[in-house]
Amino acid sequence: MKNSKIGRDFTLAVVGATGAVGSEFIQLLVACGVSASRVRLFASERSAGRTISVADRAIPIESLKPGCFAGVDIAFFSAGKAISKQWASQAVASGAWVVDNSSAFRMDPSVALVIPEVNADAVDGQGAPAIVAVPNCSTIVALVAATPLHRVAKVRRMTVATYQAASGAGAAAMRELEAQAHDFAGGRPLNTQIFGRQYLFNCFSHNSAIGAEGYNEEEAKLLHETRKIWSDPNVRITATCVRVPVLRAHCEAIGLEFEHPLSEAQAREILATAPGVEVVDDRSNNRFPEPLEAAGGDAVLVGRIRADWSLDPGMGLQLFVAGDQIRIGAALTGWRIAQLIAAH
Repeated sequence: MKNSKIGRDFTLAVVGATGAVGSEFIQLLVACGVSASRVRLFASERSAGRTISVADRAIPIESLKPGCFAGVDIAFFSAGKAISKQWASQAVASGAWVVDNSSAFRMDPSVALVIPEVNADAVDGQGAPAIVAVPNCSTIVALVAATPLHRVAKVRRMTVATYQAASGAGAAAMRELEAQAHDFAGGRPLNTQIFGRQYLFNCFSHNSAIGAEGYNEEEAKLLHETRKIWSDPNVRITATCVRVPVLRAHCEAIGLEFEHPLSEAQAREILATAPGVEVVDDRSNNRFPEPLEAAGGDAVLVGRIRADWSLDPGMGLQLFVAGDQIRIGAALTGWRIAQLIAAH
């Protein structure tokens, strides 16, 4: 993952540096050999003045203010929609590319929505510095697995059931799940500040807002983002998104219906060499993708590859996948977009 050009020639800013995704992005910078002298960190006013260690160098956290992006080449935003709406355009005006991890610009027709393993060429359409959006984590995990098959057999319908970890709700949600485990073991009342209910030993509908038609925002993102990324407004998608008591790494059960026949054997062959995919499909030992094995990894684990019995032979497959929401579902995809920008 080394990229000396970014580490040597580009100044990078991380907005939301104290959050779960921002922290993961900083770890990626260090692992990829980016010089600490080329890194600037931004967070809320209450964090300003603190320092974060980057490659054994203490980097001060700055607050956002007019002109703060002067000299920045690529700014990674992971501080929420409101911050992105307020500051991303100012970063671009200062001459920086923005890699935005929020939902602020994903459906803006003028903004590229990019998964490097899926539609890297979307960055090529950008000229001067611009905003490039990172898709929602559940969309990334689903499409890294489904797109290689879509390219061959064309998906006409996709059904998704997600099993989403605490990491998708941020560092505070992860801390609350851990605290509930400790408190339960100690016989103490459980803190339910984040979700308003017990999370430990429980699962419930994803905590995003539910629209009048009964779908929540997470489910709608899977539909609209997939159509944009695949440049296919007609692909049919439905989803049910659920929060489960796992610290990090989302799982998804995916059903694909194709326009052209694709056998199970062909699908396995395609997925075995697909970028960003690791096949974990050991039927004899009942070993398939699990969040513990996906956590901290750079690949989407794909297994339970089997024919859909409800469709004609060859016309559909069922998959079960797992991917680290913080890493490939956010920070790593942002880093890979930065690499595309650097090579632009």
